[in-house]
Amino acid sequence: MNGTLLLRIAVAFILLTHSVFGIFNNGINDFGNLYLNKVGFAPFGLYIAWLIKISHIIAAILLLLNKYVKLAGFVTIFIFIMGIVMVHFPEGWFVVGGGRNGCEYNFLLICVLLAIMYPSGFSKKINS
Repeated sequence: MNGTLLLRIAVAFILLTHSVFGIFNNGINDFGNLYLNKVGFAPFGLYIAWLIKISHIIAAILLLLNKYVKLAGFVTIFIFIMGIVMVHFPEGWFVVGGGRNGCEYNFLLICVLLAIMYPSGFSKKINS
């Protein structure tokens, strides 16, 4: 098993568990109605919350199938960046320990997704 496969499985597991748990504990509805609608997305907050979680489920499946990995990664990274800007950055860096609900976890997931999307790095090699 190569490292990229392991990372794809790990991120897919995280996206799936986070999303599915939110479906069954009313977390998605609460996020849409009690947060997104109140910060200016009304009356669409609930729909946006569901689109976010559905996109996470689709991204997880695509990562497991190793299909459209860059598309899944870009969409998920966009969502994570918006989560950092709107929710986590105001709380600081640390998720636990030195703070609560900070942005370090989203930052790590963004880096992992970039490593999955670009396993050979970002530079183009010129053949001479």
